[in-house]
Amino acid sequence: MFVYFFSGSKKVLTLLGLATIFMGRVQANNLDTVRQRPDLNIVFDHPAQAFTQAIPLGNGRIGALIFGRTDTERIALNEITLWSGGPQDGDRKDAYQYLKPIQSFLLKGENQKAQELLQQHFTAAGRGTGFGNGADDPYGSYQTAGDLSILYRNKSEDITNYKRTLDLSTATGTVSYRKKGYHYQQEAFTDRINDITWVKITTDCPEGLDLAISLKRSAAVSALSIKGNEVVMEGRLPNGKMPGMRFVNTAQVFTNKGVVNKEDSCILVKGGHVCVIRVDSRTDYDPNTGTCRPELDLQALTEAAFLKKHLDNQNLNVAFDQAKEANSSSFQKLFNRCLLELPTGSEGDSVAGLSTEKRLIRYYKNGEDPTLPVLYFNFGRYLLISSSRPGLLPANLQGLWAVEYQAPWNADYHLNINLQMNYWLAETTNLSALADPLFSFTRHLVPNGEKTAWNYYRAKGWVAHVATNPWFFTSPGEGADWGSTLTGGAWLCDHLWEHFRFTRDTSFLAQYYQVLKGAAQFLSSILIREPEHGWLVTAPSNSPENAYKMPNGFIGQTCMGPTMDMQICRDIFSATIKASAILNKDHLFADSLQKLFIQLAPNQISPADGGVQEWLNDWPSTDPHHRHTSQLFGLFPYDEITPWSTPDLAKAAEKTLQLRGDGGTGWSRAWKISFWARLGDGDHAFKLLKGLLTPVTDLELKMKGGAGTYPNLFDAHPPFQIDGNFGAVAGMAEMLLQSHGNESVIRFLPALPCSKDWASGSIKGLVARGGYEVDILWRNHKFRQAEIHASKNGLCRVLLPLGSKIYDESHQPISAIQINDGIASFKALAGRTYLVH
Repeated sequence: MFVYFFSGSKKVLTLLGLATIFMGRVQANNLDTVRQRPDLNIVFDHPAQAFTQAIPLGNGRIGALIFGRTDTERIALNEITLWSGGPQDGDRKDAYQYLKPIQSFLLKGENQKAQELLQQHFTAAGRGTGFGNGADDPYGSYQTAGDLSILYRNKSEDITNYKRTLDLSTATGTVSYRKKGYHYQQEAFTDRINDITWVKITTDCPEGLDLAISLKRSAAVSALSIKGNEVVMEGRLPNGKMPGMRFVNTAQVFTNKGVVNKEDSCILVKGGHVCVIRVDSRTDYDPNTGTCRPELDLQALTEAAFLKKHLDNQNLNVAFDQAKEANSSSFQKLFNRCLLELPTGSEGDSVAGLSTEKRLIRYYKNGEDPTLPVLYFNFGRYLLISSSRPGLLPANLQGLWAVEYQAPWNADYHLNINLQMNYWLAETTNLSALADPLFSFTRHLVPNGEKTAWNYYRAKGWVAHVATNPWFFTSPGEGADWGSTLTGGAWLCDHLWEHFRFTRDTSFLAQYYQVLKGAAQFLSSILIREPEHGWLVTAPSNSPENAYKMPNGFIGQTCMGPTMDMQICRDIFSATIKASAILNKDHLFADSLQKLFIQLAPNQISPADGGVQEWLNDWPSTDPHHRHTSQLFGLFPYDEITPWSTPDLAKAAEKTLQLRGDGGTGWSRAWKISFWARLGDGDHAFKLLKGLLTPVTDLELKMKGGAGTYPNLFDAHPPFQIDGNFGAVAGMAEMLLQSHGNESVIRFLPALPCSKDWASGSIKGLVARGGYEVDILWRNHKFRQAEIHASKNGLCRVLLPLGSKIYDESHQPISAIQINDGIASFKALAGRTYLVH
């Protein structure tokens, strides 16, 4: 509902209706009678067969996947630092000797010889990333911590009224059903305050509960014991042929009025009507050093976490409810910062009783469901809150959720888009603080990156290539066809600069300036001059994972000056130059970068197809529909290509997208949402979003064509890869608010779809560059009102919708304002709110 209020004689639209969406909601104990909100609840009507149907919970450090089974419940456990492998020196010490010969071949157009020489001498030493399967190599793989298993010993096939729900507004997973006519309910949440996972099981069956509770893991377990009411599992993962990281899982069990015993490796609960289980996982990894600490007493860490909230058999319900309420309150402080609403209309009733899986299928068949994209938006933000926490590792390829010991692609940190995409939504959707793990991780890459820059390029500064891990691996990949992309670390630095653009936090900029400068130093050190135009280019490199075909028939990947590299060079050089001026330091270095900047190979429009060239030469791609569209980095996330400042390049970018097509992996489709939004084509952006919501019913889909969304809304790359979830949210934010470009002009609803589903709506808490929080309301596809909340003093620039004016908090028109080409500029004061209507 959209609410009006009166202030003096002026009638002003407001977004008060949004504020009530997530506030004061009654949580019923019996899900049989609860009507779920279709934009806030992921719902299942059966237990999970695979983890792509499971409910994900997390607090940034630990995670859980709730399967909701009624015979033997499985709760898969995760800890974000639980990795096999360990620190390694992945550099070839003599690689630099082959740099000039490789570059010489490239300069002469002998790319095949360059690529062959690179494969022999310029890749990682040893097995590198383990060819994407590094669990038993020094590189390692992210792994599951194991399972909490809850066996219901009073088994029965007589199960009715089954419902399993993830409530995004409270970060709570609930399973409810009737067995032999009696009600059973399981609630679970991962505690942000006490830093443990809670599970509560209740029943109204007169005989009470009959449970056998255990911890299970099929690999690397060294000890399993029961100490009183605790099951303790200890283990150690491999580091190649050496012992690696230590871990401990602990489950603590309480019941009211019942009996707690032990049998073999299980804790038995008999007769109580309430059972509370508290679970923790710990490792000896130190995120500040990228090493393990053998002196850490992991069980002591868990016991300290358990003691934060005293628990005994007499106060189970009270303690659980208090912890849940405190956790929900902490979670909502982040979640409620950005709220999207699209009116449900008559369709709200028709989807309210459907499971999320059935809604996906119905939506794919063109059934109306305006709130399904809103649910997806909310879920993406929920996932980032749940998998990224300051002081820890950043969200990986699967966030922090995995059930494997060898995760796909090691669930590592891919730097040719995937890690960066995980955090695109952080600034725009008001979760800026959650990007701290990305910033810290980038800084920790620098020492190894400096060694790699020297060993391979004899260059100053630092470099990271395509893939990295918690051990801060910076070497090239083990394959010349993909592993030579040398701008991964520099791309990470784009996030440092963007954080400053959004927050105007000069202390942050000063803290990370040397990291940014180091990336610019490396890029400036390795540029060579190509012979045809005399431009400065990178070499050797790749255009991520794509291949070209030369006129002589050679199909290859190794090249010089791919378009994305040159765009990233301009991005990082420009950022460093501006940072130098803001911090009043390194002026000579900034001047040297400016001289190089104007000599960099520019963006080129292909005479052959009219798109943006991907390589320095206008060579065709061997895969015209390749998932990477790297030559459009300059369109998004960088902003050197815009419809208003570079219209010809914007048209070429549109042509590139048309040639690439709307298919691709999950993250590829998500990236294209932002591309089309930046071009102002909301309908095409929405088409990509709907394509991303294609239901994937093959729960174990791996490495096949097509992409879409699993029943629990995890992105199907395939297989599951979380960047598609995060990238789609970022794209939806770009559809509703943009602030990029040299002057950071705020633009309302730049790519609003014409779909009737989006005819009216509101968004609260989007963030614009310059330190502005923005609320927007629209009706009948037309802008109605916006509120701009300034966190910093500064010059605010706004593209005014037709007929609109800017007012202060007293609803008086701002007089000290300049308007040029529809862009209004005025001095905004920190803490003030400005109205546009």
